[in-house]
Amino acid sequence: MGELIDLIGTIGFNQEGHTAKDLLGRVYEYFLGQFADAEGKSGGQFYTPESIVKLLVAMLEPYEGRVYDCACGCGGMFVQSENFVRQHQGNIKNLSIYGQESNPTTLRLSKMNLAIRGIDAKIELGDTFLNDKHKDLKADFIMANPPFNISDWSGEQLREDARWKYGVPPVGNANYAWLQHFISKLSNNGTAGIVLANGSMNSNTGNEGEIRKNMIDAGIIDCMVTLPAQLFYNTQIPACLWFLAKNKTNGKFRNRSKEILFIDGRKLGVLINRRNKALTEKDLSQIADTYHNWRNPNGNYQDINGFCKSALLDEVKKNHYILMPGRYVGTEEEESDGILFEYKMQSLTATLAAQFAKRKVLEETIKANLLTIGYTV
Repeated sequence: MGELIDLIGTIGFNQEGHTAKDLLGRVYEYFLGQFADAEGKSGGQFYTPESIVKLLVAMLEPYEGRVYDCACGCGGMFVQSENFVRQHQGNIKNLSIYGQESNPTTLRLSKMNLAIRGIDAKIELGDTFLNDKHKDLKADFIMANPPFNISDWSGEQLREDARWKYGVPPVGNANYAWLQHFISKLSNNGTAGIVLANGSMNSNTGNEGEIRKNMIDAGIIDCMVTLPAQLFYNTQIPACLWFLAKNKTNGKFRNRSKEILFIDGRKLGVLINRRNKALTEKDLSQIADTYHNWRNPNGNYQDINGFCKSALLDEVKKNHYILMPGRYVGTEEEESDGILFEYKMQSLTATLAAQFAKRKVLEETIKANLLTIGYTV
């Protein structure tokens, strides 16, 4: 495969600052996306839509350190991390990449994806819950899109697992097992961005509500983002992003230990075909900039009705520890057109009266036309 890449590398692909390796990687990513779209439900097992991956990377900003994804699919999180570092004039050698994937075929897709780009990564085959291949890893950045709501995750065998610091997750749903696994992998100042089903934000089934309460009280949850529908190829289940921070008081950022940022992105995105949406570059910047301005001590963050709200933990507790942004951000303010209500009503009723009169004329015309051909109404 290396010889093949070298051979292709001699073709005159270089243009607009892109190397042959860059373009080959982009072609590979394109076909992965097309294949995932064609495969439908099964396609989501290995491919996370590019705009979601870009958003996770833009918010976490993995300049240097250890990056981890225990459900890495075709390796899109790692590719975008490398792209981010290069775009910001960083050194890709400052990133160490670790991953795990349970599907052998998907693992081969991932290794091919990374090899084409020359990315060195330690990706292992195995079940993350039963056979963690990176047991001693403490990651600075975690980005993952684990399978939603899975019931066959060996939960019965792992009731006494040390990872369940905030409570034992239910046997029938792995969402809170994933969250606690990621928390166990974070370094002292590590941050994580995880894609999960919207139901994870308010579920009380099988101890999930108690686990969420304990995580909130511990100050581990940094930000919650709801995503627009139709972003995924494999499911219509609404999704959200959980951002976790091991230390919300470290000196690099503002002390946010008593706050959670809520962002409602359901109105964002544009249709790219009849079935799917994607987040635009403007959408990505709007969400990521809001998060950065909120975290940074010198940021100019402000709550925006209908979009974002920095809520104190006391407010979250009053909302029964539910983490759905829609509960906090309020409704978007409508701009007034300056016309008094009574004048609006006069105009509307006049329009309605004219339409009623027009309807009557049309009815008489239709009756007359029917009469000419021998029919009566």
